Order: sequence, then C-alpha cells, then structure tokens
Amino acid sequence: MKNIISFLGVFLFLISASRIAAQTITLPVWSENIPGSLSSSVYCEDTITLDNGQKRIRKVTSPTIAVFLPAKPNNGAAVIICPGGGYERLAYDHEGMEIAKKLNEYGIAGIVLKYRLPNDTIMAIKENGPLSDAQEAMRLVRRHAKEWNLNTEKIGIAGFSAGGHLASTLSTQFNKAVYQSDASSARPSFSILVYPVITMKTPLTHAGSRKRLLGSNPSEELCRSFSNELQVTSDTPPAFIVHAADDPSVPVQNSIQYFESLNRYKIPAELHIYQKGGHGFGLGRDKGTTAQWFDACIQWLHESKFIN
Repeated sequence: MKNIISFLGVFLFLISASRIAAQTITLPVWSENIPGSLSSSVYCEDTITLDNGQKRIRKVTSPTIAVFLPAKPNNGAAVIICPGGGYERLAYDHEGMEIAKKLNEYGIAGIVLKYRLPNDTIMAIKENGPLSDAQEAMRLVRRHAKEWNLNTEKIGIAGFSAGGHLASTLSTQFNKAVYQSDASSARPSFSILVYPVITMKTPLTHAGSRKRLLGSNPSEELCRSFSNELQVTSDTPPAFIVHAADDPSVPVQNSIQYFESLNRYKIPAELHIYQKGGHGFGLGRDKGTTAQWFDACIQWLHESKFIN
C-alpha cells in the first residue's frame, strides 16, 4: 500500500511539474496607449493556419509577450524571441513557440514577442513600430524579473529572418528614442540571430522586408540607419549567428557582415555557416547539419556564462 501511495505521489508531482514547465503568461507590451499608433476600423489581426497546423499571424495591432517559464530556472537566463515573416506576417509557431519550449528544456525562459508589423494604416512612422515594441518588451521583462526569477543581466534577444533584423536593430539601437520611455534599459544582454536580415542595402537585403519596413523608395539615409552592420558600436551585445550558405531568400553575407562589424569592435561573437539548409529552417531540418545549431547555441551560452 505504501508503494502505491508513493508511486501516486511521484506521478502527481511529475504531472504538476510538467504543467508548470508548460505554463505561459501572456501580457500586453503596452499597458496604456501605444506610441505612434493610428486607429483603423479596417485593419484587424488575423491568423492563417497552414496545412501542417502551424500558424502565421498578420496585421498585429496589440503587441504581446507570451512568457514560458521553465520548471528549473538556469541562472535566471531568458530570451525574447522575434519570429520572422518578412515584416508581413509572424511565423509564430516554428520560429516562436517551438523555440521558447526548447529553451525551457535547458532552464531558460522563452518569451515570444508578437510585434506590430510596419504599416502606414496603423503607424505614424512605420519603421519605428517594431523597434518600439522590442524596446518596451525588453523593459517589460526586466520590470518583471524578480517576479519571474530572472537575472536582469542575462536577458537576451533572438530573431529569425526579418525577426533577426528586429533583434539586431534592438541590439544596435536600443537607445534610439523612438518613444518616451522610463529609465530602464532596453539593451539585450546577448543576441541570437538565425538567418537574419541585417542590411537594408541592395543587392544583399531581403527586398520584401525592406519594402515593408522602409517603403518602396527609401532614402539612402533611411536605408543606412536600418542597416545594422553599420550601426554596431562598442556597446552592442555579444551575438551567436546562424545561417545557411545556400539561403535563397536572405544572402549569407548579411550574417557575415554583421559578424565582421562585431569583430571590428572586439565584441564576442560566434558565426555558424552551414553548407545546406536554405531559409526558414527553425530548429533545423530533419536531415542536414542545421539541426546542430541549437546545441551549439546552448554551448555558447554556457561558455559565455549566461547559463550554468
């Protein structure tokens, strides 16, 4: 009888622990009015479900963070995740939720940012909309750090494709005054950039991302200000960068140029270029070496002393 009771106790504990690990907290990024926001009755968020069940979110008007807290925190580390989608949609599942849950396995909090996609209908200055959301999301997470058992010095940003452009923009322009904020820091402790769009300069940019963020005929000055290989300073955080050499959408030179800029300023950085993998591989293809990138990233976080 004692063995049965003991077994039931362990079983119930495991169920409870799994629920804790899978528990999410969803919060609005902005508690009050969204800076630079324009009201529209015809622009409403919608979700597309693909044949494989994965979701794509479009027309975001109310940005949120979905917080996945691990059952056993590892050194208080957290990563805010920016899904890709060419600044037109968000690949919310395979470049967001799946990444957060994978981070939880290593005791790292995964926080998926549903950011606004640049659009003149709902934004006074559309190129500042995503960056405003990313800055405030970083500040919001730091405000909740004690409550969520996080270390404010170990909160990073991750981004995929156009989300990588947003993550690298936050990494290089965290102090840019795109809205009136409090004194808390929006600087990421580190960045994880996966097949990121970095430059807005042709011919290496992703044309769709550039057009949606900056418009059809952006000025040279505007392109330069959002070409993040040109915005690196000595204050830019360390980076772990992943790309495939055969990426047909975002040329691998985007990652190479950003790595070279970081190296020029002696900022710690690690670049992994895989021979094959294409674009949008998320956690990695079933076949091929891209499946190794997440393990390499965990090793980098450990060696960089962001996790134990």
